[in-house]
Amino acid sequence: MRLILMSAASALALTACSQPADTGTNETAENTAADASDTAQSEREIDVALDYPETRRVDHTDTYQSAERGEVEVADPYRWLEDDVRENPEVADWVEAQNALTFAYLEEIPGREAIADRMEELYDYERFSLPDKEGGKYFFSRNDGLQDQSVFYVQDSLDGEPRVLIDPNTWSEDGTVALAGAWPSPDGRYLAYSIQDGGSDWRTIEVLDIENGEPVGDRIEWVKFSGVSWAKDGSGFYYSRYPEPEEGEQFTSLNVNQAAYFHEIGTPQSQDREVVSDAENPEIGWGVGETDDGEYLVINSWRGTDGSGISVLDLDTPDAEPVEIFEGFANNHYYIGNEGSRFLFFTDLDAPNGRVVSVDLENPDELTDVIAESEAPIEGVSLVGGHLIVERLEDVKSAVGVYTTQGELVREVELPGIGATGGFGGEADDPETFYSFTSFNRPTTIYRYNVETGESEVFREPDLTFNPDDFVVEQVFYESTGGAQIPMFIVHHRDVEPNGEQPTLLYGYGGFAISLTPTFSTSNLQWMEMGGVYAVANLRGGAEYGRDWHDAGRLFNKQNVFDDFANAGEELIDLGWTSPANLAISGRSNGGLLVGAVTNQRPDLFAAALPGVGVMDMLRFNQFTAGRFWVDDYGSPQDPEMFDYLSTYSPYQNIEDGAEYPAIMVTTADTDDRVVPGHSFKYTAALQEADTGDEPALIRIETRAGHGAGTPVSKLIEQKADEWAFIGFHTGVDLDGYAEGRSGGTGAEDDAETGSGGSR
Repeated sequence: MRLILMSAASALALTACSQPADTGTNETAENTAADASDTAQSEREIDVALDYPETRRVDHTDTYQSAERGEVEVADPYRWLEDDVRENPEVADWVEAQNALTFAYLEEIPGREAIADRMEELYDYERFSLPDKEGGKYFFSRNDGLQDQSVFYVQDSLDGEPRVLIDPNTWSEDGTVALAGAWPSPDGRYLAYSIQDGGSDWRTIEVLDIENGEPVGDRIEWVKFSGVSWAKDGSGFYYSRYPEPEEGEQFTSLNVNQAAYFHEIGTPQSQDREVVSDAENPEIGWGVGETDDGEYLVINSWRGTDGSGISVLDLDTPDAEPVEIFEGFANNHYYIGNEGSRFLFFTDLDAPNGRVVSVDLENPDELTDVIAESEAPIEGVSLVGGHLIVERLEDVKSAVGVYTTQGELVREVELPGIGATGGFGGEADDPETFYSFTSFNRPTTIYRYNVETGESEVFREPDLTFNPDDFVVEQVFYESTGGAQIPMFIVHHRDVEPNGEQPTLLYGYGGFAISLTPTFSTSNLQWMEMGGVYAVANLRGGAEYGRDWHDAGRLFNKQNVFDDFANAGEELIDLGWTSPANLAISGRSNGGLLVGAVTNQRPDLFAAALPGVGVMDMLRFNQFTAGRFWVDDYGSPQDPEMFDYLSTYSPYQNIEDGAEYPAIMVTTADTDDRVVPGHSFKYTAALQEADTGDEPALIRIETRAGHGAGTPVSKLIEQKADEWAFIGFHTGVDLDGYAEGRSGGTGAEDDAETGSGGSR
């Protein structure tokens, strides 16, 4: 490791074939479901010939090492579809032809235009971000409803008049250049902000003077998976970046050799000072920042999506060496705060559900529990106003406690119901903080909270044009592989009751320790308004029950995730909500992999599938951009034993020729450099080549968009409307009736999915 000392900056938090599911169905039930599916599907027809564009096949094979079979040749006939659409005209022509077919099909679906119109109405309401307080000023973003990008504001006091600092809607005609992050300096003088172009993970950082709103001229490029961490004196900030990629490879090449730098305000990027890098281990990423008191530098290291190391450097001692607190990448840790040389960290070391520990730099090997592990996993910890605020999950629902820095419980935060919280940021010496609360039937409300008094008050809430009580939120538990009890939320309009044939959408993710908590979504509310049932299964692989839950769904346990998802579908049928003729599934990114794998394994269970921006080639995922990070969850295809396992479920290689597949609409975007679109392109080509029955196998490819973050509201509306029209048609929604009879309105909020750090 190479460490170069420089001016200190504020702390930077890194956000960084098994057997098929044991469904327990009997032959009679399967035959009945098949008969119902055949009848229902015969009543749903589209007058568009499914003449798929011809996709050139090439004679390409790769050699892998198998633990069971030795050297194995694997054909990859659509390898050329991995090329960047901007660099290969043949790929561009393929994309154009596929979109032409898909949109021709969508245009024939009754009610599609009405769905889009209603979606636009639902999005048209005022939305705010949590405020960030620095230098006595408050910073926040606001969207008036249908603005493609939210506008960034500042106000000089809590009751002051807001003024616009940044309006990203002026940056491009199509709304695809977005504000990806904004960080005011501690003194409230400068604002560093990052720009995202066309949905790419690459960021450009610029700086403006907050007083006059004018840029100061600083510009930093080739930043990815990094925030900004200011020096306490406001002289500059830390950030992390990768080397500039080769021409034409910026959207496909592997992300390696990240280094952390310090940028001094008013100087060119070429003069930025390198803080830390490791040329001998190019896969390691870095984040650095000052402690809250400005006396120490916290150095974070990471290699993938799971595990981190932390060292601390005394900035007041010349020639000091970093003190290693947590080594390696076997566990997850992050800095919370410090009182002199006594540091507070979150760790899951020897505590799968997480704990808060204290460490004295004079004795860094001794960890002392401050807040011990409990049955409810810790989701987040912050030090605000001299207190620790701890967010936990209790059966996937938020619970928040306030503690002293010695670990004594002061009070529980009274939440307005069952839902999910976020926020609780602030300063160690300021009792003021803000948090958000949301649920499946409640848009985000922002609260102001006084840590000292426990007083909580509504700060901003949306104007609702619907009654949340009209929508029912239920939670059930069902059994999956190995006897695991899996939670699932079922949400629907109060007038919708189980009848065995309700159009139902099942959503899942199951990976990277990401928990699916009860949160509001405009588009999901519309699905329920259309008469649909919405279900979220909390599959293993997430972190709903801590690290053990995550471990139970990754590496050689990945099949558990697919079993959990299929068994969720079976549970919805057993509960009398729906049938295979009326059940659709959806997932994005790792969830797209989930949908692709489960569709291959259980094509009989679903009427429609929406695999979004999915990881579809499990033998090639680690060859592109951020894919190498995912080895933590998936394992490496270069490992012979892991190759054997990945080969059994990789969606691209396991399409079952001759099986009757559900209707499938793959979604991706041409500028997705998180999960490169070649995954979806190759998977779609293989689907269209195979004999998978009479239902469509289509792909919808968005242009000037990426993995999700920064997508303009107008594009979100268009895509979600197309998805609801597609699955609504194939699950039996009365689309004609919806188009004729829709009335009323509802509040809503943007539900764009964004990746976290460089990982998912």
